Order: sequence, then structure tokens, then C-alpha cells
Amino acid sequence: MKIRTTILFLLLLVAIIISGWIIRQKIVPVPPIGDPVFEQTKITKSEFPSLYEIVAENLNIPWDVVFLPEGDLVFSERSGRLVIKGANGKIRQFEQPALHSGEGGLLGLALHPKFADNRLIYLYLTTSQAGQSINRVVRYRLANYELTEEKIIIDNLPGSQFHNGGRIIFGPPNACVDMLGCHLYIAVGDASDPELAQDTKSLAGKILRLNDDGTVPEDNPFGNPIYSYGHRNPQGLAFDGEGKLWSTEHGRSGLKSGLDEVNLIQVGANYGWPDSQGDVVKPGTVAPMLHSGDITWAPGSATYLPGQNNTGNLFFAGLRGETLYQAVIKNGSVSELKEHLTGKFGRLRTVLVGPDDFLYLTTSNRDGRGKVRDGDDKIIRINPDQWLK
Repeated sequence: MKIRTTILFLLLLVAIIISGWIIRQKIVPVPPIGDPVFEQTKITKSEFPSLYEIVAENLNIPWDVVFLPEGDLVFSERSGRLVIKGANGKIRQFEQPALHSGEGGLLGLALHPKFADNRLIYLYLTTSQAGQSINRVVRYRLANYELTEEKIIIDNLPGSQFHNGGRIIFGPPNACVDMLGCHLYIAVGDASDPELAQDTKSLAGKILRLNDDGTVPEDNPFGNPIYSYGHRNPQGLAFDGEGKLWSTEHGRSGLKSGLDEVNLIQVGANYGWPDSQGDVVKPGTVAPMLHSGDITWAPGSATYLPGQNNTGNLFFAGLRGETLYQAVIKNGSVSELKEHLTGKFGRLRTVLVGPDDFLYLTTSNRDGRGKVRDGDDKIIRINPDQWLK
């Protein structure tokens, strides 16, 4: 009798755990929307510093944003739409062959460091091949509001319903001035198979480094695209003022959700997933510079701004945390974590520094995990000076 009771209790416990995981992971339908709406107002830094403005609204899960040298705003929507809002008011939309399923779709964007000369733009997207979800990075020439000269930079990156990574960035910035030592860095999730993160023959759960044409740099540590490994689902990449690469990464999910990470990326280093998490750091793995403990940030992208008194600031967006986080960096480590805008706009996915030195944020309330608010989703412009004092 006791054995039967114990078995029933264990089965009930497993059912609770599984149902909790499903509730957290479930993607629920949201109402359809129409074309994006762009606002014309522009606040200045001389105005009240906490003022913000809506740059664009009525968007469908905006995932990444870049600015062209002439001032055009370009953003990706996970559903597969690439939108260009010209500084002259012209709007151009492109539908990409992206597989929008779960966390996959049209994700990261990056401009070639010499974009003003060569007009090359890079897109990270999810697609399918032989019935299997995969990710790839594609390059186009963007000129006269047209995309031409498609070239696949890297293909067959592991994909899944969840954990596709997706952020891409060129750097370090100083090296990209003359393109000597400048590379394309790509954040790839573990595709829901944690053990692949430790396999240096698989590209899942890795940060990759490539030349701008997709070839592998000769000094990569494993003779393949891998730069670092042992990652779960990195979604933020940013270089600091010293040219060091930082990453934000989603930790465990389910009933024990938490242990999201801020990592300082070292070449060839193992960041431990799935064996090392939070303060549990096994030999041969690198500890995070900061982790969330039992709280869940669900961090999106990251961007860097210099501060005062020899400090720097890594701003990163929080999805489940619904917060803009500010990690203050001093002497190469995180000295303080500040929180801003908690709950004000809902889920935040992307943050970047615009050419006007304002922060630009995207909401992600239409991704099935947030509460859709009037006008969602949005791109928001805000003055960061109030947080840099």
C-alpha cells in the first residue's frame, strides 16, 4: 500500500512539473494587426530627462533594430517582415522566408562595418530543411530600398521550437575601422538539446566567430566557427569600451526558472551549460559575471554606454522581467545592477544605442507570453543620461 501511494505521489509530482513547464513555455494566439505606424515627434536631451516617446507602434514582435548611415530605421519582426523607415518618410517592407514557430523566425540584424561603401546587411533567420528546423545567416545588398545579391553566410545552425539564439554583431568596434581583426559574432541557442552545448563539433549552444564573407578565421580555437561554448540560449551580444565581448543568456526554465546570466566572453572558454549554473561552477568552466538567482530576467539584447568615473554600463532588456537592466561595470567586473521601467512597457526584447545617443527599446508583448497593450508592439526612444550620473 505504501509503495502504491509513493508511486502515485511521484506521478502527481511529475505531472505538476510538466504542466508548470508547459504553462511557462506555451505560445498563445494574439489578435492580428495591420501595418506599422510611425510617429513624427522627437524629444531632445534638453527636455526633462525621463521623458520618452513612441517611435513606432502596431508592430508584430520586433526583434532587432539597426540604423543606416543616412538615418533610415530598419527593424526585423519575428513573423518574417523586414521594415525600412526612411529618413525621407518612405516605408519599404520585405517578407523573408522565415519559419515563425515558437521562438524562431526573422531574428537578428547587423550592418557590415563598411556599410556606407558596400551596403551589406546580415539577417539571422529560422527556416526548415528536409522537415527540420534550422537557422542561418543571410547577407544582402541593401540599396535604393531594394534587397539584392543574396548570399548565405552560414547554414544549418541547429534550430528548434525554443532556444534559437539569434543575435549577430560585428566587432570589436576599433578593429572594424580598418577591418583588421573585425569579425561577425553569432549567438546560437542549444536548440532544446542541452548536451549539444558541450559538443565542440556541434554549433548548438555556442557563440560563433566568422569573417565577413562567412569563412572561418584561422585563429578560431577549434578550427571551426566556434568561439565559445557551453551556452543555453544567448540573446544579447555587446562590446564594451575596451573591445571586450559581453553576452546575456537565458538560464533554466520550468518551475525552477532563473539563473539567467551576464557573461564576459573569452576565446575558447566553456560557460558550463548544462553542468554549471549560477554559483555552481565546475572545473574547466567559466563563472558568469552576474546571474539572476531565483529571479527570471529572460534577457534579450544588450548594448554598452560609457559612464563616469571609469565605469561602463551594459544595458540589457528583460522579457519576463519586463525591465531595462543596467549592469555597472568597473575594473572589468559588474559592480552594481540597476533596474528601470519595470512593468511600464511590458516585455522588452531589444535595446540599442541610436546614432543620437538615445536608447531605443522594442517591446515583445505580442509574442504570446505577454499582455498585449494598446499600440503593441512598439519601438520606444528614451534619454539614458538620467541613469549615467
